[in-house]
Amino acid sequence: MKQLSLYADYGRREVHDIFAPGTPFTERAGTWGNHGVVRIPGRPGDWVFFVTFGQKVSAHTFDEGVSSEGVLTWQSQPSQDLKEIRIKEWIKHDELRHSIYLFLRTREGVPYTYLGKLKYLSHDKEREKPVHFQWQILDWKMDTSTSERIGLELKQSPESALAATSPGEGLTEIDPPAGGEGTGETTRTFRARKADFSAADARNRALGFDGEKSVMDFERNRLLNTEAAHKVDEIRHVAEIEGDGAGYDILSFDPDGTELYIEVKTTRGNEQSDFYLSANELAFFQAHQAQFAIYRVCEFDPATASGKVFILRGEDIANLSLEPLSYRARR
Repeated sequence: MKQLSLYADYGRREVHDIFAPGTPFTERAGTWGNHGVVRIPGRPGDWVFFVTFGQKVSAHTFDEGVSSEGVLTWQSQPSQDLKEIRIKEWIKHDELRHSIYLFLRTREGVPYTYLGKLKYLSHDKEREKPVHFQWQILDWKMDTSTSERIGLELKQSPESALAATSPGEGLTEIDPPAGGEGTGETTRTFRARKADFSAADARNRALGFDGEKSVMDFERNRLLNTEAAHKVDEIRHVAEIEGDGAGYDILSFDPDGTELYIEVKTTRGNEQSDFYLSANELAFFQAHQAQFAIYRVCEFDPATASGKVFILRGEDIANLSLEPLSYRARR
């Protein structure tokens, strides 16, 4: 049996044999042989998406594409509205619990290419029949040779155009984003939606280190305008000196001179992107709630050390929605 491999090509029967072996398959008919979206048997919440660009249903032409940052713009069937059961399920899709596997081809009559699993980004709450979605393709590693081989023309994403023209100005502080996951966006903001690199960025040590360096500069500038200006030279990059394990990255100070423990979370994505806390970081927060802060660095460009930052403290951190990712097991 053919195994699932990123950027490998598959026919519908091969995809069926991976996810539903032992069940019937009929070429060009039935669920696996014809449908665009297929629920994986015995795995509620898991789906296979078969996407063919350039398709038409009656007079409707699908508006679909993939950005250079791995954001898939995708539409449901023209008959589906925001109240449809499957639409509601996809809006609430949690990539930590369930998987949507994307198989895509750029024209009829050729195999599908497996592009990876999907994370829900947003949907357009102002348009339906069809419903417009944006998905982040996780573990996005598309190179030029692969995109040319499958005939996939990548669209420039909004942040790529911005990065090409914006000079580095350090970090600009913004307000923390409001909640409301899965509520959708207006057509205008939906079209400008940026990629979500949260999972990959959490594993990118170099990006995290560059973000911490930028926060060091941000903190020095912040303290210079307070009564704690004399403590600027005492700000310490603990993660660089000690390595990971302290439960925070930077030792700084509040304006009254009280020590402030800063955990930095850096992403190339926007302020709505998820971030990840270790058990050690969470325990340190719980022991030092009044003196702990999370600096969320977003839209960060390491080449210019520029981006945005918002700060979470106290109740803002305590009220975060936390999802356990793994467990230690012992007998």
